[in-house]
Amino acid sequence: MDLQSRFLEIIKSEEDLRAVMGNPSALVTRKELNQLDSHAREFIGRSPFLLIGTSGADGRIDMSPKGDPPGFVKVLDDKTLAIPDRLGNRRADTFSNLVVNPQIGLIFLIPGKQETLRVSGRAIIVRDLSVRETMAVSGKIPEFAVIVDVNRMFFHCAKCMIRSSLWKPDCWPTLSGLPSLAQTMVSAGRLRHSVEEMQEIVDNDVANRLY
Repeated sequence: MDLQSRFLEIIKSEEDLRAVMGNPSALVTRKELNQLDSHAREFIGRSPFLLIGTSGADGRIDMSPKGDPPGFVKVLDDKTLAIPDRLGNRRADTFSNLVVNPQIGLIFLIPGKQETLRVSGRAIIVRDLSVRETMAVSGKIPEFAVIVDVNRMFFHCAKCMIRSSLWKPDCWPTLSGLPSLAQTMVSAGRLRHSVEEMQEIVDNDVANRLY
């Protein structure tokens, strides 16, 4: 069934949206900058985790999590960031998107910090050794770096963190009954591997291919 045929009241324009939501105040719109300020630099320097959003030529969206020691994303100047690429599964969804569509969106998080930092711009993939050497961990130099030309930056308020209790362990849902990565891979891929065999592959990957 077509998605739009399933619902009766669909927002189809900016006018429809604003008629219900209203417009943002100057306090909200004026917080947006076109380059990194000192507060953003400090936040990025302490962040061990971010989400990267990209889109391919066909318009399909990918959101990829990235994590490393705090400050793993380097601020090259007020308009430029460098993000290392670590060993992964070689899908390279982010890279495949960027080579055809350079638009990129980032959300930086700091554990325990309720606000987040949102950054967007255009990106390229580089292999300049002078850049990659600055992002080595345990003596391992990344093969690639994503360079982001920042054109939009602002801090996001804490409401989503407060509502989700994300940083409150006592409020976290139980993990009981959730499938392991191995189980999901065997099921989705209809693999001939057993879950135990797949778990061994996953564990070996974590043990030997972090960097």
